[in-house]
Formats: sequence, C-alpha cells, structure tokens
Amino acid sequence: MAERIAGEAEHAGLAPAEVELVQRAFELAMRPRIERLADDHDPDFLHPARTVLILLEDAGCRDATTLAAGALCETVRLELAVPGADIEAALGSAVRARLDEVPVPGQADDELLERLVAAARDARLVALAERLDHARHLHLRPGTDWSAFHALTCEIYLPVAGWTDAALERRLRWWCGMFAQRFLR
Repeated sequence: MAERIAGEAEHAGLAPAEVELVQRAFELAMRPRIERLADDHDPDFLHPARTVLILLEDAGCRDATTLAAGALCETVRLELAVPGADIEAALGSAVRARLDEVPVPGQADDELLERLVAAARDARLVALAERLDHARHLHLRPGTDWSAFHALTCEIYLPVAGWTDAALERRLRWWCGMFAQRFLR
C-alpha cells in the first residue's frame, strides 16, 4: 500500500520531498497497527492509506502536510493513534498542528460541529476523509453502535462536507442513505 500511495502522490504532481513526507507519515501511522492488530485484514489496518487515497483521489488534495495528517488521523480507535510528540519529532510541527486541528468526536462532544466549522479547510478535509473511510467499513465492526455513528456522520459531518468539498459531500450523502437502508432497518 505504501507503493500505491507514493505512486498516486507522484501522479498527482507532488514533489519527491512531498511524496517522502507522506510515505513517512504512513509508515509512522502503521506502527501501532502492526503492533496491536493481529489480523492484517482488520478494517482498521489500512485505514491510514485509505484516508490518504480519499484525500488524493476524491478531494483532489495536493498538500503534503494535509496528506501526512490524513495518514495519521485516527478519531475512532484512539489506541491506534500516534502520539503528537512522536508525530512532531518524526515529521515536524506543521503536520502535528494540522492533525491537532481535527476534532475527535468523543472528546469534542457538543462542540464537534463548531470545532469542525472553525477548523481550516485542510483540517476539515482530513476530518471528512477519515470519517468517510471509517463509515465505509463500519459494517465490518461487529458490536459497534452503528446508529450513533450513522447519526453523527449524517448530522454533523455531512453538512460540514457541504461547506467544504463537493466530492466528499456526495460520497458521504450516498453512504448516509445506503447505510440506513441496508443496515439500520
């Protein structure tokens, strides 16, 4: 998957140093997954790569800092998140700052919508791409409260996508409708 990310980033026009930053972020994001997930088919195993690909392919993101933050963004399985100090040491303060701007739903509580709206566009893109990837794989998580995740995605993230990126809005809107029909009836 690292090769695919590098190839897509190169194809998108990122400079070699930018591609390297994204690759290093992906490798850093994979460390806790390799350590903690016994099954490389676990839907969370390749979450960092899929988030980067959503940013590149769907949102048309060409900013290496945003792509690196996307690789490292983890708002659902916090035990798989890389500590901010490790991110800053390995990749610099800009990547950490971008990632720190992405609110974590369980920590933002009633301020989630406000924090997402107040975030810079690139931080919103990371939040939306990361949420979309988790949403796409939600049905593979047995025991998860699907209705709460669905409601938060459709009531908070979907409107934010409408203000941020048309492609991500379209994908989230489709997921909200499809998931409700298929899994919440």
